[in-house]
Amino acid sequence: MSGGPQILTSFVPVAADSHFPIQNLPYGVFSRPGEPRRVGVAIGDQILDLATLGQAGLLGDGASTVFAEPTINAFMQLGPERWRAVRRRIVEVLRADCPVLRDDAVLRARALVPMADATLHLPARIGGYTDFYSSRQHASNVGAMFRDPAKALLPNWLHLPVGYNGRASSVVVDGTPVRRPNGQTKHPDRAMPDFGPSRKLDFELELAFLIGGASRLGEPIPIAAAERHIFGFVLLNDWSARDIQQWEYAPLGPFNSKSFATTISPWIVPLEALQPFRVDGPVQSPEPLPYLRQSGPAVFDIELEAWLRPDGAERASRLTRTNARHLYWSPAQQLAHHTVSGCNVSPGDLMGSGTISGPSRDACGSLLEITLNGSQPVALADGASRSFIADGDEVLLTGWAQGDGYRVGFGQAAGKVLPALPAAT
Repeated sequence: MSGGPQILTSFVPVAADSHFPIQNLPYGVFSRPGEPRRVGVAIGDQILDLATLGQAGLLGDGASTVFAEPTINAFMQLGPERWRAVRRRIVEVLRADCPVLRDDAVLRARALVPMADATLHLPARIGGYTDFYSSRQHASNVGAMFRDPAKALLPNWLHLPVGYNGRASSVVVDGTPVRRPNGQTKHPDRAMPDFGPSRKLDFELELAFLIGGASRLGEPIPIAAAERHIFGFVLLNDWSARDIQQWEYAPLGPFNSKSFATTISPWIVPLEALQPFRVDGPVQSPEPLPYLRQSGPAVFDIELEAWLRPDGAERASRLTRTNARHLYWSPAQQLAHHTVSGCNVSPGDLMGSGTISGPSRDACGSLLEITLNGSQPVALADGASRSFIADGDEVLLTGWAQGDGYRVGFGQAAGKVLPALPAAT
């Protein structure tokens, strides 16, 4: 007889290394051939069709309506109390000792869909996208490359979560090809800029959260209430054209160098699933202003990796492994600062952490850092090397929080790079 607590298990078989045990239950949007999109949760290698469960009366009032939508926005709008109630019910229905779905062969056949038979879609209608710059190691690495290393961080960085408003229309889901962008670049030895495909295409390994309940215009979200507005988290690759960025960013920051594509993973891991993995973040010194002060564990112990597979290669090479616990500014601080001006947020708004880098070179979250701006190429498994991303390369992000006997994972956020199109004239 075991002396320790029993791990919660589902009647649906789940492999030991699966990202999607019953402790996770991330939300996504899927479809099967000839059928409309709808909302489901991942369990093992299956998708639990929440619209079907709702129609069967197993998820409470209104569930059949919100989960039959082609995005999760309507459910996000309902707020944290409703999110928790639905999650508790889904856990109950999937438990190994619950007969409601387990023993109903007809309903089970309708409600459980093999992932292999489904197409995953962008999970939310994203009305706004903001990307922060919240990893001190990343900001210091980049600052040291392009400025005096003794002044790598700009004066504001330790006082507020720096960010910029990105382009929501070009956020795409895992598996969507990414077209190399054209743009202006400026060689330091030339008087005039050139135009053409980016030669320094890069990835950025990030974590991002999606907003749930809305806020009102003119009313900031206090930091104590910030997490009530966070529905869940995804992986995010904010593809970056470093050469275009270097020329265009002054004085207003990134524009065409970032707007061409941002890839996210299809499964939104609920905040509640990540609660067991809370940890203390880096010590913040100087102490933030009162509206940004936060006590207790505010970031999460989430392992993050980036891999690259050249076109036609059998094997991918791991480029980096880092952890979300390195974030200097927490998600709650990011949201409190974003709204302190009175800026309102809406369900589905996406907030990227910025590149997450750790204290060593093999924990850097971008090729810019790993290769020192291309000067020290990284070796790949097939004997090739990369300074930046080549046409045909596939970049894959993955991540998970490791529990006792289970993983709460994010799946993947991958994209293959296509050659630039001829420039329009």
